[in-house]
Amino acid sequence: MPPTEKNLTVNRAALGHRVTYALRHPGRVPRHLIRVTRDMWLRHRHPDHIDYYRAVMRSDTRADPDAAVGSRSRERWLALGAMQFDYLVGHGLRPEHRMLEIGCGNLRGGWRFIRHLEPGHYYGLDISPDILAAAQDTIVEMGLQSRLPTLTPVRDLTLRFLPDAHFDVVHAHSVFSHSPLHVIEECLSHVGRVLTPNGWFDFTFDRTEGTEHHVLREDFYYRTETLVALAEKHGLQARFMDDWEELPHGQSKLRVSRPAGA
Repeated sequence: MPPTEKNLTVNRAALGHRVTYALRHPGRVPRHLIRVTRDMWLRHRHPDHIDYYRAVMRSDTRADPDAAVGSRSRERWLALGAMQFDYLVGHGLRPEHRMLEIGCGNLRGGWRFIRHLEPGHYYGLDISPDILAAAQDTIVEMGLQSRLPTLTPVRDLTLRFLPDAHFDVVHAHSVFSHSPLHVIEECLSHVGRVLTPNGWFDFTFDRTEGTEHHVLREDFYYRTETLVALAEKHGLQARFMDDWEELPHGQSKLRVSRPAGA
């Protein structure tokens, strides 16, 4: 669902909220305790966040690739992918564009982008080799081999191996919602280099209008002005996408681009 006034101000990391939530949803407590136990173990083994979340994805992908990217059913996986695709096409994504998808997962939205774009114009990155193996399965399932998509595992979000001014559209759905601020800054400090002069970078994030916080290092909540200021710090301008708020998804979206004449 779209964000509401209530869930935009709540601090999900606060003890009071966690106790109240557990009392209201007792059936969800066992799964949460499993997540807490996994978090403690993985945090001990992987102090670096990228390594930590790569391990999270490995665990989740083994259980269910669709659930690993945040979809509890194949129907929801298809619906969220269609939502991403329809929105970008409605906001200017054309077949001749070159597209970079950061955190492409198992191609929930990606397979539609691949089908829409000219062959060889889709480039997907992910920190998880396991989910990229599932992405290959999606390419086969959807019969997209002739579209020649590129799928590449990465260690970080510096994008240093990609060419300057190459991508018309960069897209990241449900990536920054799982990223601490230094990882987001790493991406924003480099993404402008790979964008064409008129290109743009769309990304979603979990928005709060209260205290910025995280839950188990897996879910991060940011104020809009924090991310706008971070983009400006690296010479980019950011625009809040109001019409995205009308869709049934639960996250917010910013569009980042180079200033005119930059």
